Amino acid sequence: MSSARAKYPTGSDLVLERFLPYRLSTLSNRISRAIAGAYERRFNLTVPEWRVIAVLGRAGTLSARDIAEATQMDKVAISRAVARLERAGRVRGETDAADARRLLLRLTARGAELHARIAPLALSYEQALLAALAPTERRALDAILNKLSAAAQRIEAPMADAP
Repeated sequence: MSSARAKYPTGSDLVLERFLPYRLSTLSNRISRAIAGAYERRFNLTVPEWRVIAVLGRAGTLSARDIAEATQMDKVAISRAVARLERAGRVRGETDAADARRLLLRLTARGAELHARIAPLALSYEQALLAALAPTERRALDAILNKLSAAAQRIEAPMADAP
C-alpha cells in the first residue's frame, strides 16, 4: 500500500475503502442485491420496479419525473421500470388533464395488491438490518442519515449550477 501512496501527490491520498460516498454506495448496493434476489424470485420484479411501486403505493399518482426525484434514480431506469410494469399490468399512465405533455402514473389493482404483499417483506428486511443496532444506535443512524442527506443537498445545489 505504501508504494501505491507514493504515486499520489501529498494531500490527495484517497483510501477508497474509507471514502464515505464509496462506503455508502457499496453498502446500498450490497443491501439492494440481497433484497433484489427475493423480489425477482418471488414477484418477478427488479429493484427499480419495486421502488416505482413503493413510491406510487404511498403517493398515489405521480409523473415519472416525480418518481425519479423521489427515488434519486436515473430517468432511464425509471422509464424502463415503468414500461415493464405497464406491460405486466401493474401500473397505468393517464395524460394529465392540466398538462397534456405530462403522463401521470398510478398502480393498477394488480400493482396495489403486489405492493400490499411486498411491503411487509421489505419491512422485514429493514428490521433484520436494524437488529444489528441498539435502539440508541438506530436513532443516531437516523439522525446521521438526515444530516448527510441535507449536506448532500447543499453540496448538490451549487454543482447543478456549475457549467
